Amino acid sequence: MTDNEWEDELVEDLLNLISLGIKIESITSDGGRNIIRAAKKTCPDAIRQRCLAHIQRECLIWLTQHPKSEAGTGLRRLVRRISAIKTNNDRLAWLQELNLWYDTYKEYINAKSFKEESHAEWYTHKMVRKAYTHIKKVLPDMFHFLENPSIPKTTNALESFFGHLKENITLHRGMSKVHYQNYVQWYLYFRNKEKSE
Repeated sequence: MTDNEWEDELVEDLLNLISLGIKIESITSDGGRNIIRAAKKTCPDAIRQRCLAHIQRECLIWLTQHPKSEAGTGLRRLVRRISAIKTNNDRLAWLQELNLWYDTYKEYINAKSFKEESHAEWYTHKMVRKAYTHIKKVLPDMFHFLENPSIPKTTNALESFFGHLKENITLHRGMSKVHYQNYVQWYLYFRNKEKSE
């Protein structure tokens, strides 16, 4: 389920940036539906780069620290190398290994279990399958940063920036909405001023 209000806020924010003359050429995101929909509505030509840190983190959670299968162990090894991809040659080598992994374990990840009395059917190794299908789904938007070095490959810098902002706001709990908005505006103004000097 998506929260339409949140999507509407993102659309409004993006339109405000565009109205200031900012040309949005790319958006690096965690893949949340709201930001993707908002981007399609406001800047449909922008390149959508998926955050490699989020892809890696989600897949590692599903695969666990100590996978019980050879397939899970092999896929975990590949997932851990995602952040090390820095060139097109790295990408091609990694994709080749991913394809080889799939060819080796496709029967394993497509295996199904069946409960006769309830006629229920499910994928037997669902977490390994989930990690693999997630990678396949996001693959078209994983490596745009290799073609354009100005596209960030993760949202880490942005999350760090806003983490610092949140810490400062926590120190000033109890502000009115007007004071809160002014605080954020001045914070952003002074941070931008620091960067330009």
